[in-house]
Amino acid sequence: MSTAASRLKIGLSACFSHADPERPLFTGKTLQYVEQSIAHWVMSSGAMVVMVPCPTGSTQRGDVAFEHYAQWLDGLVLHGGADLWPGSYGEAPLQERWMGDRVRDEYEIALVRAFEAAGKPVFGVCRGLQLLNVAYGGTLYQDIQTQRPESLLHRDAVTYDRHFHDVAMAPDSRLAQLYPGLDRVRVNSIHHQAIKDLADEFVAEAYSVDDGLIEAIRRRDPSRSYIAAVQWHPEFHLPGADNIDDAVLLDDFLKAAARAARKHPQP
Repeated sequence: MSTAASRLKIGLSACFSHADPERPLFTGKTLQYVEQSIAHWVMSSGAMVVMVPCPTGSTQRGDVAFEHYAQWLDGLVLHGGADLWPGSYGEAPLQERWMGDRVRDEYEIALVRAFEAAGKPVFGVCRGLQLLNVAYGGTLYQDIQTQRPESLLHRDAVTYDRHFHDVAMAPDSRLAQLYPGLDRVRVNSIHHQAIKDLADEFVAEAYSVDDGLIEAIRRRDPSRSYIAAVQWHPEFHLPGADNIDDAVLLDDFLKAAARAARKHPQP
């Protein structure tokens, strides 16, 4: 068993629940939290998970900044949640319900920049994939069914994490190397937004078999710090199910975190 000193420390970006003007006692109070399932997924490896709170805002105190977390932690995971604000990629919302969360976008983009500057790896899940694409200049479909009506249904509110489809891995990609002998795998699908224009920073590593939407990305230049992401939720893997074994993805990310920890030891 690893000791506390030897365990990897992985940052997990926060989800936001913003102040509700309809509740007087909650006005001005923002909740920041993490989802238990993804925290437990990362912890299944023996790594320690730390939520990285947003240090800015109306209640800010002290001088702690994203850079301090990036220097102290060994890697960052961006998890799912609210839609991205279309303004983050230069568009107006097609409908009010797709306004997204501008505050969280700005927070997570700043977080990614800090971890990249520190040479620490970043792994994105669902919204995390979309956020990374937008952070590096890509765009999104605000709603797949509206903008790509011929596409597969990618989110089913009834079946939720038991809604699956097949993805094809790009030949010779790092993802394909992680799953030798497999060119097609089954994943869960819980999203209504997706990559439209892929940022130049990335290569696509997997596509939805039925409609060609991008399902996994990785930084194009492997000599730079590790950045990878998947559109599905690896933390929702069901033991015994026929969907992809996502422990392989976690292991690949944590090996990158271990390399970064050796390269950038704590002072």
